[in-house]
Amino acid sequence: MSEFLFLTSWFVPLYSLFGAILTLPWGLGIIQRTGPRPAAYFNLLTTFLAFVHSLFVFKDIWDREPQNLLVSWFKAADLDLSFALELSPVSIGATVLITGISLLAQVYALGYMEKDWSLARFFALLGFFEAALSALAISDSLFFSYCLLEVLTLSTYLLVGFWYAQPLVVTAARDAFLTKRVGDLLLLMAVVTLSTLAGSLNFSDLYEWAQTANLSPMASTLLGLALIAGPAGKCAQFPLHLWLDEAMEGPNPASVMRNSLVVAGGAYLLFKLQPLLALSPVALNALVIMGTVTAIGATLVSIAQIDIKRALSHSTSAYMGLAFLAVGLQQGGVALMLLLTHAIAKALLFMSSGSVILTTQSQDLTEMGGLWSRMPATTTAYIVGSAGMVTLLPLGSFWAMLAWADGFVSISPWVIGVLLLVNGLTALNLTRVFRLVFWGKPQQKTRRTPEVGWSMALPMVTLTILTLLLPLMLQQWYLLPDWESINWYVALALFASTVIGVVVGSTIYLHKAWSRSRILAWRFFQDLLGYDFYIDRIYRVTVVSAVALLSKISAWSDRYLVDGIVNLVGFATILSGQSLKYSISGQSQGYMLTILAVVSILGFFISWSLGLLDKLPF
Repeated sequence: MSEFLFLTSWFVPLYSLFGAILTLPWGLGIIQRTGPRPAAYFNLLTTFLAFVHSLFVFKDIWDREPQNLLVSWFKAADLDLSFALELSPVSIGATVLITGISLLAQVYALGYMEKDWSLARFFALLGFFEAALSALAISDSLFFSYCLLEVLTLSTYLLVGFWYAQPLVVTAARDAFLTKRVGDLLLLMAVVTLSTLAGSLNFSDLYEWAQTANLSPMASTLLGLALIAGPAGKCAQFPLHLWLDEAMEGPNPASVMRNSLVVAGGAYLLFKLQPLLALSPVALNALVIMGTVTAIGATLVSIAQIDIKRALSHSTSAYMGLAFLAVGLQQGGVALMLLLTHAIAKALLFMSSGSVILTTQSQDLTEMGGLWSRMPATTTAYIVGSAGMVTLLPLGSFWAMLAWADGFVSISPWVIGVLLLVNGLTALNLTRVFRLVFWGKPQQKTRRTPEVGWSMALPMVTLTILTLLLPLMLQQWYLLPDWESINWYVALALFASTVIGVVVGSTIYLHKAWSRSRILAWRFFQDLLGYDFYIDRIYRVTVVSAVALLSKISAWSDRYLVDGIVNLVGFATILSGQSLKYSISGQSQGYMLTILAVVSILGFFISWSLGLLDKLPF
C-alpha cells in the first residue's frame, strides 16, 4: 500500500483540480436550488484526500531514495517538452504543508464567507490555487514550474478581484497581475535561453549542464538576473513589491494562502535554481541586495500602517527578503526552514486578523481595542503566531534564524545585524498591533464583539497547537542543532532583539484619536513609511509617465504619419479619378494621341539615360 501511494504521489495536485472542477456547476450558476455549500464540501473532501495521501507518503519517504518521474508532453524535431516530477522528502513535505494549510483555510472560509453569494466560485479558485502550488512543489522541470507560476498569477488576479463590484478591488487585481507579468516575461526569456543552451529544462539536466557550462560574463549575468525576476515578482521583492499591499483587498481566507504559501512558491523555485544562479556572481549579489533592501524597508513600512492586514503583509515581503538573502549567500537549507516556520506562523496571524475584521467590520487599527477579554481564542492565536514569527525561544523561527546566524557570525557579521534589525522591528510591529487591537479600552466597534464560530476557531486552534509543536517536529526531522554546537552569544543576541522590540512596542505612545502625529518631524517620518517611501509616486513620475509619453508619441505617429500617408494616397487617387472623369471625350483618336504622347516621353527618357551610360568611363 505504501509503495502504491508513493508511486502515485504525482496525483496529489489532481485532487484539488478535480475538486475545483466539481464546484464549477455551482460556481457558474448551473445548480442553484441547493445553494453553494455542496461545492465547498466537494472541495474540502478532495483537499482532505490530498492531505492524507501526501501525509502517508511523507511518513515513509525518509527511508526511500528520491525518485524522478518523467512525463512526455510534446516532442517535435529537437523540441522536447516534458514534465519531470521529483518525489523527495522536501517536495513531499511541501505538499503536506500546502494541502494542510489549504484545508484549514477552506474550513476557515466556511465561516468567514458564510453569507457570500459567490461562495462556490471562491472555493473553485482556491482549488486551482492549491493544485498549482502542490504541482509546483513536486515539479522537477523549469518549463513546468513556469507554467504553474502563470496559473498562480491568474489565480491571484481572480482572487484579489473576487469582489469585483468595488473599484479599488479591480485596481488592486490589475496592479497585481501587471506587476507579476513584468517578472514572468523576463523569466520566460530565461527559460527559452536555457532550452537552447542546455537542451533540456529538467532541473537534474540543468544541474549537470551548469557544472560544465562556459558562458561569457555578460551572458551569465543576464541569464541570472532573468531567472531572479520571476521569483522576485511572486515574492513581492523590491522593486516589484507594491502588489502584495494592494492584494489585501481580496477575501481574508485567500490572504491566508497568499501570505503563507503563494509568496513562498517563488522562493521555493529560487531555491531550486541555486546551481544556475551560482554561474553569475552578479546575480548572487543582486539577490543579496534585493533581499536586504526588501527585508529592512518592508519591516520599517509595516510599523507605520494602520490597516491590520497591510501591517502584516509587509512583514511577509520582509521575511521573503530574508529568504532571498539566504539564497544569495548560498544557504538554501536555511531558506527552506525559514519558509516553513514563516508559513505556519503567518497563516495563524492572518486567521486571527480575519476574525477581528469579521466581528468588528473594520480593518482600521485606530478603531479597535479591548478584544482580549471578548475574543480569547483569537487573542491566543495572535500571541502564538507573533511568537512564532520572531526569535522567541523555543519556537520555530528562533531555530531557523539561529541556524543561519551561527554559520555567518565569523564570515559575514553584517548578516547578523540585518537579522537582528528585522527581527527586532517585527517584534515591535506585532506588539504595536496587539496593543491597538486587543489591549486597552474597548472602542465603539469592539464593545459587543463576540468570539467567532467553530468553523473559524477550529483552524486557529489547530494552527496554534501546530506552532507550539513545531520545535518537536523539527527535532524529529533532525533539523535542530546539538546543544553543544550552539553559539550562545548569537542565540542570546537574537533573543535580546525580540525582547527589545517587545519592550519598545509596549512602551511607545499610541494614541487612537489621530492616525498621524501632530509633531511635524514625526509626521514626515510617519508619512514616509506609511506611503512606502513614496515608491508608487516615484513610479508614477518616472515609469508610468515615460510609458504614457511613448504611448502619446505612438498614437500621434500612427494617426498623423501612418494614417496620414495612407489617407493622402487615397485622397490623391480620388482627386485624380474625379479629374479624369471630366477629361474623357469618348473619341478614339484622343485616346491614341494620349498613348503616343506618353510613349514618346518614356522613349525620350530611356534614350537620354542610355546616352548618359555611354559617356561613363568604364
